Amino acid sequence: MSKKKIVARLSPIHGNGVFADELILKGERIVRYKGKVRRHEDVDEEYGDVDENGHTFLFTLSEKYVIDANIDGNVARWINHSCEPNCEAVLDENSKGKQHKNKVYIEAIRDIHPGEELTYNYGIVLDEPHTAKLKKLWGCRCGAKKCTGTMLQPKRR
Repeated sequence: MSKKKIVARLSPIHGNGVFADELILKGERIVRYKGKVRRHEDVDEEYGDVDENGHTFLFTLSEKYVIDANIDGNVARWINHSCEPNCEAVLDENSKGKQHKNKVYIEAIRDIHPGEELTYNYGIVLDEPHTAKLKKLWGCRCGAKKCTGTMLQPKRR
C-alpha cells in the first residue's frame, strides 16, 4: 500500500479530491480510511445538532462504531463519491470479532491512470423517506453518464 501514488487537490466533483499520481492497478489496496473510532451514539450526540449539509467525514464501521475522520483523519477522507466509481471501500473485519478494531481500505476496482480522480460509491442509507429535500441535500455531482443525482442508495422494497 503506497501512499505516494495519490495526492489531494481541488476536485471538479466537489471541494478537495484525491488523484492518482502514478498508475494504480485493479485490485490494489490504495489507502486506509483513518480517523477516530467512535460509538454511533457519541457521534450523534456531538454532531446531532449540526445542520446536515451533505458533507460528511463519518464512515460506518459496524452497527456500533463509526470512523470519524474529522479527528485524526487522513487523505482518504477527501475521496469523493461517484455513481460510476473506480474504487470501493473494503471492510477488513477484526479476526477476534472486536468491531472497534475493524478497518476500512480503499481498493481499485479497475486500473486508475495518473491524474484520474479516485472515487467510490458512498452507499449512504437513510431510514427516513427520501424526500426531494434529502435527495438535494445528498446530491451527487459526479457527472457520470449514469449519475443518479443523489448519493443516497435506493430504498429496498
